[in-house]
Amino acid sequence: MSGQQLLIATTNVGKVRELRSLLLGLPVTLLSLADFPDIESVAETGSTFAENASLKASGYALQARVLTLADDSGLAVDELKGRPGVHSARYVYPSASYPERVASLLAELESVAARTRAARFICAMAVASGGGEILFETEKSCEGHIAAAPRGTEGFGYDPIFIPDGHNQTFAELPAEIKNQISHRGLALRAVREFIGSLTVP
Repeated sequence: MSGQQLLIATTNVGKVRELRSLLLGLPVTLLSLADFPDIESVAETGSTFAENASLKASGYALQARVLTLADDSGLAVDELKGRPGVHSARYVYPSASYPERVASLLAELESVAARTRAARFICAMAVASGGGEILFETEKSCEGHIAAAPRGTEGFGYDPIFIPDGHNQTFAELPAEIKNQISHRGLALRAVREFIGSLTVP
């Protein structure tokens, strides 16, 4: 697999940065969708994180013709019956900013006691061959609860309001090395790393 390229199929700059750091050291050249300016967006029409990850991995791989990693991840809040779920990146309305989404979610939970604000981050990942065949899939989660207000400046998305179990800090307050050990994305990436590493074995 020497000289292999791996496309990280996302336009989210924060996610690209995080995935690059988690994939550091693999014998692959990491690419992002920015390296393919003419590539067409793949619609996330699946009803689950796993379906969307596979749709994106296969759809982008067929266009770029290189090994492709795609993920679909989001926040599921028990009191909101699992919302925003697969609509996390389009919550409130498609062009809403994450601060707007966070504010809306907190408004919905305004009357909910801290002890019943249970939530989890979920991440599904899929790796597709340059021909669009799904070679590997995994899904991981991180349990926690929703903070009363945003805290911290690191991370992205809903990180400022998610406090993982066993910690008092939000994902946006935790050092990156700790977050990467326990996060939904970090856990999924470890499985992906192992798979991609296995492709390098003669």
